[in-house]
Amino acid sequence: MRYSIRHKAETRQRVLEEAAQEIRSKGPDGVAVAGVMARAGLTHGGFYAHFDSKEAMIAEAIGTMFDDARGRSDAIEQTADPRAALRSYVDFYLSHAHRDRRDRGCPLPSLSGDFARSGAAQRERFGEGVEALTARLAKALGAIGASDPHGEASAMLAQMVGAVALARAVADPIQSDAILADAHAGLVRRYRLGDA
Repeated sequence: MRYSIRHKAETRQRVLEEAAQEIRSKGPDGVAVAGVMARAGLTHGGFYAHFDSKEAMIAEAIGTMFDDARGRSDAIEQTADPRAALRSYVDFYLSHAHRDRRDRGCPLPSLSGDFARSGAAQRERFGEGVEALTARLAKALGAIGASDPHGEASAMLAQMVGAVALARAVADPIQSDAILADAHAGLVRRYRLGDA
């Protein structure tokens, strides 16, 4: 039986969503094609109708992860007050909820180390996600008068990603909360986000 182009695209998207979920929970090296296909309601044999290789599926799933997380960062560009938009994003990013939900939100804190050891196609796809988020932050920083919007956006993102990654990694909940609070206070002070 032949399936429509739409059906094939929907099936492929379902596989990508399952792969993205598995990457988030196990890292790219822990992805098992058979498991991803089974959770998508498909047989392992159907995999090659959608992807050339496991590596190709993972590269595509990276885009799916960033698309899933993009809703929060889209608000940066869609809010008339860039300072308020930045404050809202910093509040979310450095929140306990974001720290505690590794399976949702931005994939950067959980997966940066994993993708540093991946192949070029996967690192390129990951880099595209990093650049897209950096560009959204840079636009807002430029609107509030930052002298080097892209450079400052890159530094801001690195500080937030690092803070969440460290807050997730330490065992002491007081230390974890302090890491988030200190990073938050530093960004609010540096960019006068308390004025938002």
